[in-house]
Amino acid sequence: MTMQAANEKADAAAAAPRGLPLDGITVVDFTQVFMGPSCTQLLGDFGADVIKVERPGRGDTSRNSLPDKDGQDNPIFLSINRNKRGMAIDTKSEEGRSVMRDIIAGADVVVSNFRAGVMERMGFGYDELKKLNPRLVWASGTGFGNTGPYSSLGGQDVINQAYSGVMWRRSSDDDPLTVYPTTLCDYTTGMHLFQGILLALRSRDETGEGQKVEVTMYDSMLHMQMQEAAMQLNRGFEVNWGRMPLTGVFATTDSAVCMVGGFAADPLLHISAALGLEEDLTLRPEFATHDKQVENRSALQKIFAERFATNSTAYWTERLEAEGLLNAPVRTLAETLDDEQTAANGMIVESQHPTAGTFRTLNAPIHLSHTPATVRRVAPRLGEHNDEILAENGFDDDEIRRLHELGVLK
Repeated sequence: MTMQAANEKADAAAAAPRGLPLDGITVVDFTQVFMGPSCTQLLGDFGADVIKVERPGRGDTSRNSLPDKDGQDNPIFLSINRNKRGMAIDTKSEEGRSVMRDIIAGADVVVSNFRAGVMERMGFGYDELKKLNPRLVWASGTGFGNTGPYSSLGGQDVINQAYSGVMWRRSSDDDPLTVYPTTLCDYTTGMHLFQGILLALRSRDETGEGQKVEVTMYDSMLHMQMQEAAMQLNRGFEVNWGRMPLTGVFATTDSAVCMVGGFAADPLLHISAALGLEEDLTLRPEFATHDKQVENRSALQKIFAERFATNSTAYWTERLEAEGLLNAPVRTLAETLDDEQTAANGMIVESQHPTAGTFRTLNAPIHLSHTPATVRRVAPRLGEHNDEILAENGFDDDEIRRLHELGVLK
Protein backbone atom coordinates (compact mmCIF):
# COMPACT_ATOMS: atom_id res chain seq x y z
CA MET A 1 0.00 0.00 0.00
CA THR A 2 1.34 3.42 -0.94
CA MET A 3 1.67 6.19 1.61
CA GLN A 4 -1.10 8.10 -0.17
CA ALA A 5 -3.42 5.09 -0.05
CA ALA A 6 -2.60 4.53 3.61
CA ASN A 7 -3.38 8.16 4.40
CA GLU A 8 -6.65 7.97 2.48
CA LYS A 9 -7.62 4.82 4.37
CA ALA A 10 -6.78 6.49 7.69
CA ASP A 11 -8.77 9.60 6.73
CA ALA A 12 -11.78 7.46 5.80
CA ALA A 13 -11.59 5.60 9.08
CA ALA A 14 -11.39 8.86 10.99
CA ALA A 15 -14.43 10.24 9.18
CA ALA A 16 -16.56 7.13 9.74
CA PRO A 17 -19.20 7.38 12.49
CA ARG A 18 -18.03 5.92 15.76
CA GLY A 19 -19.91 4.15 18.49
CA LEU A 20 -18.89 4.34 22.11
CA PRO A 21 -15.91 2.18 23.17
CA LEU A 22 -18.05 -0.24 25.19
CA ASP A 23 -21.03 -0.51 22.85
CA GLY A 24 -22.27 -4.10 22.83
CA ILE A 25 -20.93 -4.92 26.29
CA THR A 26 -23.58 -6.03 28.81
CA VAL A 27 -22.78 -5.58 32.49
CA VAL A 28 -24.81 -7.19 35.29
CA ASP A 29 -24.25 -4.86 38.23
CA PHE A 30 -24.79 -6.17 41.76
CA THR A 31 -22.92 -3.24 43.31
CA GLN A 32 -24.17 -0.70 45.81
CA VAL A 33 -23.11 2.36 47.84
CA PHE A 34 -20.13 4.02 46.05
CA MET A 35 -17.11 1.89 45.17
CA GLY A 36 -18.88 -0.46 42.78
CA PRO A 37 -21.44 1.99 41.35
CA SER A 38 -18.70 4.52 40.52
CA CYS A 39 -17.04 1.80 38.43
CA THR A 40 -20.18 0.61 36.66
CA GLN A 41 -21.38 4.16 35.96
CA LEU A 42 -18.14 4.83 34.11
CA LEU A 43 -18.63 1.62 32.13
CA GLY A 44 -22.09 2.91 31.24
CA ASP A 45 -20.80 6.38 30.38
CA PHE A 46 -18.67 4.81 27.66
CA GLY A 47 -21.41 2.69 26.15
CA ALA A 48 -21.92 -0.48 28.20
CA ASP A 49 -25.49 -1.66 28.84
CA VAL A 50 -25.43 -1.78 32.63
CA ILE A 51 -28.22 -3.74 34.34
CA LYS A 52 -28.36 -2.63 37.97
CA VAL A 53 -29.72 -5.37 40.26
CA GLU A 54 -31.30 -4.17 43.50
CA ARG A 55 -33.21 -5.54 46.46
CA PRO A 56 -36.99 -5.22 46.14
CA GLY A 57 -38.44 -2.43 48.23
CA ARG A 58 -35.27 -0.92 49.66
CA GLY A 59 -32.84 -1.05 46.76
CA ASP A 60 -29.24 0.12 46.85
CA THR A 61 -28.20 1.42 50.28
CA SER A 62 -27.37 4.81 48.75
CA ARG A 63 -31.05 5.29 47.91
CA ASN A 64 -31.61 5.73 51.64
CA SER A 65 -28.29 7.02 52.98
CA LEU A 66 -29.47 10.60 53.66
CA PRO A 67 -32.97 12.02 54.13
CA ASP A 68 -34.03 13.83 50.97
CA LYS A 69 -37.21 15.30 49.49
CA ASP A 70 -36.90 12.98 46.48
CA GLY A 71 -36.62 9.89 48.65
CA GLN A 72 -34.99 6.96 46.89
CA ASP A 73 -34.21 9.12 43.84
CA ASN A 74 -31.97 11.45 45.83
CA PRO A 75 -28.81 13.18 44.52
CA ILE A 76 -26.48 10.70 46.26
CA PHE A 77 -28.00 7.79 44.33
CA LEU A 78 -28.51 9.66 41.06
CA SER A 79 -24.90 10.87 41.01
CA ILE A 80 -23.41 7.39 40.61
CA ASN A 81 -26.08 5.39 38.79
CA ARG A 82 -26.76 7.07 35.46
CA ASN A 83 -26.54 5.13 32.20
CA LYS A 84 -27.96 2.03 33.90
CA ARG A 85 -31.20 0.09 33.64
CA GLY A 86 -32.74 -1.06 36.88
CA MET A 87 -34.06 -4.40 38.11
CA ALA A 88 -35.53 -5.06 41.55
CA ILE A 89 -35.50 -8.82 42.03
CA ASP A 90 -35.47 -11.18 44.98
CA THR A 91 -32.21 -13.08 44.54
CA LYS A 92 -32.79 -14.93 47.81
CA SER A 93 -35.46 -16.96 46.05
CA GLU A 94 -34.60 -19.80 43.68
CA GLU A 95 -36.86 -18.24 41.04
CA GLY A 96 -34.95 -14.97 41.30
CA ARG A 97 -31.57 -16.67 41.09
CA SER A 98 -32.74 -18.66 38.07
CA VAL A 99 -33.79 -15.45 36.31
CA MET A 100 -30.42 -13.86 36.99
CA ARG A 101 -28.55 -16.92 35.73
CA ASP A 102 -30.48 -16.65 32.46
CA ILE A 103 -29.45 -13.01 32.11
CA ILE A 104 -25.84 -13.66 33.12
CA ALA A 105 -25.57 -16.43 30.52
CA GLY A 106 -25.70 -13.75 27.83
CA ALA A 107 -23.74 -11.04 29.66
CA ASP A 108 -20.12 -9.97 29.31
CA VAL A 109 -19.37 -8.73 32.83
CA VAL A 110 -20.70 -9.34 36.34
CA VAL A 111 -19.64 -6.82 38.99
CA SER A 112 -20.14 -6.92 42.76
CA ASN A 113 -18.75 -5.25 45.86
CA PHE A 114 -20.15 -7.41 48.64
CA ARG A 115 -18.12 -8.87 51.47
CA ALA A 116 -15.96 -11.83 50.52
CA GLY A 117 -18.05 -14.97 49.96
CA VAL A 118 -21.44 -13.30 49.50
CA MET A 119 -21.61 -13.86 45.73
CA GLU A 120 -20.68 -17.51 46.24
CA ARG A 121 -23.46 -17.94 48.82
CA MET A 122 -25.90 -16.38 46.35
CA GLY A 123 -24.88 -18.94 43.75
CA PHE A 124 -23.10 -16.34 41.62
CA GLY A 125 -19.46 -17.12 42.39
CA TYR A 126 -16.89 -17.17 39.61
CA ASP A 127 -16.41 -20.93 39.51
CA GLU A 128 -20.13 -21.50 39.04
CA LEU A 129 -20.78 -18.71 36.56
CA LYS A 130 -17.81 -19.47 34.30
CA LYS A 131 -19.38 -22.89 33.64
CA LEU A 132 -22.51 -21.08 32.58
CA ASN A 133 -20.64 -18.47 30.52
CA PRO A 134 -16.92 -19.10 29.83
CA ARG A 135 -16.53 -15.64 28.25
CA LEU A 136 -17.72 -13.91 31.42
CA VAL A 137 -15.53 -11.32 33.15
CA TRP A 138 -16.37 -11.71 36.84
CA ALA A 139 -15.26 -8.64 38.80
CA SER A 140 -15.30 -8.18 42.56
CA GLY A 141 -14.32 -5.33 44.84
CA THR A 142 -13.99 -6.15 48.54
CA GLY A 143 -12.55 -4.54 51.62
CA PHE A 144 -9.62 -6.87 52.19
CA GLY A 145 -9.82 -9.82 49.80
CA ASN A 146 -10.96 -13.41 50.06
CA THR A 147 -8.13 -14.72 52.23
CA GLY A 148 -6.21 -13.50 55.24
CA PRO A 149 -7.19 -12.43 58.76
CA TYR A 150 -9.31 -9.46 57.63
CA SER A 151 -11.22 -11.19 54.83
CA SER A 152 -14.46 -11.33 56.80
CA LEU A 153 -14.41 -7.65 57.73
CA GLY A 154 -16.66 -5.14 56.00
CA GLY A 155 -15.02 -3.05 53.28
CA GLN A 156 -15.92 0.45 54.39
CA ASP A 157 -14.06 3.57 53.26
CA VAL A 158 -13.20 5.08 56.64
CA ILE A 159 -12.18 1.71 58.09
CA ASN A 160 -9.67 1.27 55.29
CA GLN A 161 -8.32 4.78 55.78
CA ALA A 162 -7.40 3.60 59.26
CA TYR A 163 -6.11 0.11 58.35
CA SER A 164 -4.01 1.27 55.40
CA GLY A 165 -1.86 3.84 57.21
CA VAL A 166 -3.29 6.80 55.31
CA MET A 167 -5.14 8.17 58.33
CA TRP A 168 -2.02 8.11 60.52
CA ARG A 169 0.00 10.57 58.49
CA ARG A 170 -0.84 14.21 59.06
CA SER A 171 0.92 17.54 58.68
CA SER A 172 1.70 17.90 62.37
CA ASP A 173 1.64 15.72 65.46
CA ASP A 174 -0.52 18.45 66.98
CA ASP A 175 -3.24 17.78 64.39
CA PRO A 176 -5.86 15.28 65.60
CA LEU A 177 -6.27 12.00 63.77
CA THR A 178 -9.32 12.47 61.60
CA VAL A 179 -11.43 11.06 58.78
CA TYR A 180 -10.64 12.19 55.24
CA PRO A 181 -13.91 13.91 54.30
CA THR A 182 -14.26 12.48 50.77
CA THR A 183 -14.65 8.78 49.96
CA LEU A 184 -11.01 8.33 49.06
CA CYS A 185 -10.86 4.53 49.38
CA ASP A 186 -14.17 3.86 47.64
CA TYR A 187 -13.36 6.00 44.62
CA THR A 188 -9.79 4.76 44.20
CA THR A 189 -10.87 1.12 44.42
CA GLY A 190 -13.78 1.74 42.05
CA MET A 191 -11.38 3.11 39.45
CA HIS A 192 -9.05 0.13 39.89
CA LEU A 193 -12.06 -2.15 39.41
CA PHE A 194 -12.93 -0.26 36.21
CA GLN A 195 -9.36 -0.69 34.94
CA GLY A 196 -9.33 -4.39 35.79
CA ILE A 197 -12.54 -5.00 33.86
CA LEU A 198 -11.18 -3.22 30.79
CA LEU A 199 -7.97 -5.26 30.97
CA ALA A 200 -9.93 -8.50 31.23
CA LEU A 201 -12.13 -7.53 28.27
CA ARG A 202 -9.03 -6.72 26.24
CA SER A 203 -7.54 -10.09 27.14
CA ARG A 204 -10.80 -11.79 26.14
CA ASP A 205 -10.52 -10.18 22.70
CA GLU A 206 -7.33 -12.20 22.24
CA THR A 207 -8.20 -15.46 24.02
CA GLY A 208 -11.99 -15.69 23.85
CA GLU A 209 -12.03 -16.49 27.57
CA GLY A 210 -13.23 -14.44 30.51
CA GLN A 211 -11.50 -14.32 33.87
CA LYS A 212 -11.81 -13.25 37.48
CA VAL A 213 -10.96 -9.64 38.41
CA GLU A 214 -10.43 -8.89 42.10
CA VAL A 215 -9.54 -5.59 43.73
CA THR A 216 -9.57 -4.62 47.39
CA MET A 217 -9.78 -1.31 49.17
CA TYR A 218 -6.84 -2.36 51.32
CA ASP A 219 -4.60 -2.99 48.29
CA SER A 220 -5.76 0.16 46.52
CA MET A 221 -4.88 2.35 49.47
CA LEU A 222 -1.50 0.65 49.87
CA HIS A 223 -0.79 1.12 46.17
CA MET A 224 -1.63 4.80 46.42
CA GLN A 225 1.28 5.02 48.89
CA MET A 226 3.84 3.32 46.63
CA GLN A 227 6.47 6.03 47.12
CA GLU A 228 6.04 6.16 50.88
CA ALA A 229 6.01 2.37 51.10
CA ALA A 230 9.25 2.08 49.11
CA MET A 231 11.00 4.47 51.50
CA GLN A 232 9.63 2.63 54.54
CA LEU A 233 10.54 -0.82 53.19
CA ASN A 234 14.00 0.08 51.91
CA ARG A 235 15.17 2.92 54.15
CA GLY A 236 13.05 2.55 57.28
CA PHE A 237 12.04 6.16 56.80
CA GLU A 238 8.56 7.64 56.81
CA VAL A 239 7.88 10.09 53.99
CA ASN A 240 5.13 12.59 54.72
CA TRP A 241 4.51 15.05 51.91
CA GLY A 242 2.32 17.12 54.22
CA ARG A 243 5.34 17.85 56.43
CA MET A 244 7.59 19.32 53.78
CA PRO A 245 9.04 22.45 55.42
CA LEU A 246 8.12 24.88 52.65
CA THR A 247 4.64 23.50 52.04
CA GLY A 248 1.51 24.31 53.99
CA VAL A 249 -1.93 25.82 54.27
CA PHE A 250 -2.07 29.25 55.85
CA ALA A 251 -4.95 31.43 57.01
CA THR A 252 -5.30 34.84 55.41
CA THR A 253 -7.51 37.77 56.35
CA ASP A 254 -10.41 36.37 54.30
CA SER A 255 -9.79 32.64 53.78
CA ALA A 256 -6.64 30.58 53.26
CA VAL A 257 -3.86 29.91 50.78
CA CYS A 258 -2.00 26.70 49.99
CA MET A 259 1.69 27.06 49.14
CA VAL A 260 4.02 24.41 47.74
CA GLY A 261 7.60 25.60 48.09
CA GLY A 262 9.23 23.10 45.79
CA PHE A 263 10.09 22.39 42.17
CA ALA A 264 12.24 25.53 41.97
CA ALA A 265 15.79 26.55 42.72
CA ASP A 266 16.18 28.31 46.09
CA PRO A 267 12.44 28.26 46.90
CA LEU A 268 12.94 29.78 50.35
CA LEU A 269 14.62 32.78 48.74
CA HIS A 270 11.52 33.32 46.58
CA ILE A 271 9.18 32.75 49.53
CA SER A 272 11.05 35.38 51.50
CA ALA A 273 10.61 37.83 48.63
CA ALA A 274 6.92 36.97 48.09
CA LEU A 275 6.17 37.46 51.78
CA GLY A 276 8.02 40.79 51.82
CA LEU A 277 10.34 39.71 54.62
CA GLU A 278 13.12 42.08 55.57
CA GLU A 279 15.66 39.29 55.40
CA ASP A 280 16.37 36.33 53.17
CA LEU A 281 15.55 33.35 55.39
CA THR A 282 18.13 31.22 53.57
CA LEU A 283 20.80 33.32 55.32
CA ARG A 284 19.72 32.08 58.73
CA PRO A 285 21.81 29.09 59.82
CA GLU A 286 18.74 27.25 61.11
CA PHE A 287 17.13 27.42 57.66
CA ALA A 288 20.21 27.25 55.41
CA THR A 289 19.70 23.67 54.13
CA HIS A 290 16.78 21.37 53.48
CA ASP A 291 17.72 19.20 56.46
CA LYS A 292 17.82 22.29 58.68
CA GLN A 293 14.46 23.43 57.34
CA VAL A 294 13.00 20.01 58.17
CA GLU A 295 14.54 20.12 61.64
CA ASN A 296 13.19 23.61 62.30
CA ARG A 297 9.95 23.34 60.37
CA SER A 298 7.75 24.61 63.23
CA ALA A 299 9.68 27.86 63.55
CA LEU A 300 9.74 28.35 59.78
CA GLN A 301 6.04 27.69 59.38
CA LYS A 302 5.27 30.12 62.21
CA ILE A 303 7.01 32.90 60.25
CA PHE A 304 4.96 32.02 57.17
CA ALA A 305 1.71 31.91 59.11
CA GLU A 306 2.25 35.30 60.71
CA ARG A 307 2.88 36.95 57.35
CA PHE A 308 0.00 35.30 55.50
CA ALA A 309 -2.38 36.41 58.27
CA THR A 310 -1.73 40.08 57.44
CA ASN A 311 -3.43 40.22 54.03
CA SER A 312 -6.00 38.63 51.72
CA THR A 313 -5.77 35.40 49.76
CA ALA A 314 -5.88 37.27 46.44
CA TYR A 315 -3.00 39.49 47.54
CA TRP A 316 -0.81 36.56 48.50
CA THR A 317 -1.59 34.39 45.48
CA GLU A 318 -0.53 37.28 43.25
CA ARG A 319 2.71 37.73 45.19
CA LEU A 320 3.48 34.01 45.12
CA GLU A 321 2.74 33.79 41.40
CA ALA A 322 5.12 36.68 40.73
CA GLU A 323 7.88 34.65 42.36
CA GLY A 324 7.02 31.52 40.38
CA LEU A 325 5.82 29.60 43.45
CA LEU A 326 3.07 26.99 43.24
CA ASN A 327 0.04 28.12 45.19
CA ALA A 328 -3.74 28.09 45.24
CA PRO A 329 -6.61 29.62 47.14
CA VAL A 330 -8.33 27.12 49.42
CA ARG A 331 -11.84 26.98 48.06
CA THR A 332 -15.16 25.40 48.93
CA LEU A 333 -16.73 22.78 46.69
CA ALA A 334 -19.44 25.28 45.79
CA GLU A 335 -16.80 27.73 44.56
CA THR A 336 -15.09 25.03 42.52
CA LEU A 337 -18.31 23.90 40.89
CA ASP A 338 -18.97 27.51 39.87
CA ASP A 339 -15.46 28.00 38.49
CA GLU A 340 -14.81 28.80 34.82
CA GLN A 341 -12.30 25.94 34.61
CA THR A 342 -14.97 23.46 35.66
CA ALA A 343 -17.18 24.73 32.84
CA ALA A 344 -14.31 24.76 30.34
CA ASN A 345 -13.62 21.09 31.09
CA GLY A 346 -17.29 20.20 30.60
CA MET A 347 -17.44 18.67 34.05
CA ILE A 348 -21.09 19.44 34.83
CA VAL A 349 -23.88 17.76 32.88
CA GLU A 350 -27.63 18.29 33.13
CA SER A 351 -30.42 15.80 32.60
CA GLN A 352 -34.14 15.43 33.28
CA HIS A 353 -35.30 12.85 35.82
CA PRO A 354 -38.99 11.86 36.04
CA THR A 355 -38.99 12.22 39.83
CA ALA A 356 -36.17 14.62 40.66
CA GLY A 357 -36.69 16.93 37.67
CA THR A 358 -33.70 18.85 36.34
CA PHE A 359 -30.62 17.20 37.76
CA ARG A 360 -27.02 18.39 37.51
CA THR A 361 -24.08 16.18 38.26
CA LEU A 362 -20.44 15.63 37.37
CA ASN A 363 -19.36 14.33 33.99
CA ALA A 364 -16.86 11.52 33.45
CA PRO A 365 -13.28 12.74 34.05
CA ILE A 366 -11.87 10.84 31.04
CA HIS A 367 -11.99 12.94 27.87
CA LEU A 368 -11.74 11.03 24.58
CA SER A 369 -11.50 13.06 21.37
CA HIS A 370 -13.61 10.78 19.14
CA THR A 371 -15.74 8.68 21.52
CA PRO A 372 -16.42 10.81 24.60
CA ALA A 373 -18.59 9.75 27.50
CA THR A 374 -22.30 10.42 27.08
CA VAL A 375 -25.29 10.64 29.41
CA ARG A 376 -27.97 8.55 27.71
CA ARG A 377 -30.05 7.60 30.74
CA VAL A 378 -30.73 9.09 34.13
CA ALA A 379 -30.40 6.74 37.10
CA PRO A 380 -33.26 4.22 37.13
CA ARG A 381 -36.15 4.22 39.53
CA LEU A 382 -36.25 1.07 41.62
CA GLY A 383 -37.22 -1.84 39.37
CA GLU A 384 -37.99 0.49 36.45
CA HIS A 385 -36.78 -1.85 33.71
CA ASN A 386 -37.77 -5.26 35.12
CA ASP A 387 -40.15 -6.22 32.33
CA GLU A 388 -38.07 -4.70 29.55
CA ILE A 389 -34.90 -6.59 30.52
CA LEU A 390 -36.72 -9.89 30.99
CA ALA A 391 -38.44 -9.59 27.62
CA GLU A 392 -35.07 -8.98 25.95
CA ASN A 393 -33.80 -12.16 27.60
CA GLY A 394 -36.54 -14.39 26.24
CA PHE A 395 -39.19 -14.25 28.99
CA ASP A 396 -42.72 -14.04 27.63
CA ASP A 397 -45.58 -12.04 29.13
CA ASP A 398 -46.97 -15.01 31.08
CA GLU A 399 -43.60 -15.77 32.66
CA ILE A 400 -43.07 -12.13 33.62
CA ARG A 401 -46.58 -11.94 35.09
CA ARG A 402 -45.93 -15.10 37.11
CA LEU A 403 -42.70 -13.65 38.55
CA HIS A 404 -44.61 -10.54 39.62
CA GLU A 405 -47.33 -12.66 41.24
CA LEU A 406 -44.71 -14.69 43.13
CA GLY A 407 -43.15 -11.46 44.46
CA VAL A 408 -39.83 -12.18 42.76
CA LEU A 409 -40.07 -8.84 40.95
CA LYS A 410 -41.03 -5.68 42.81
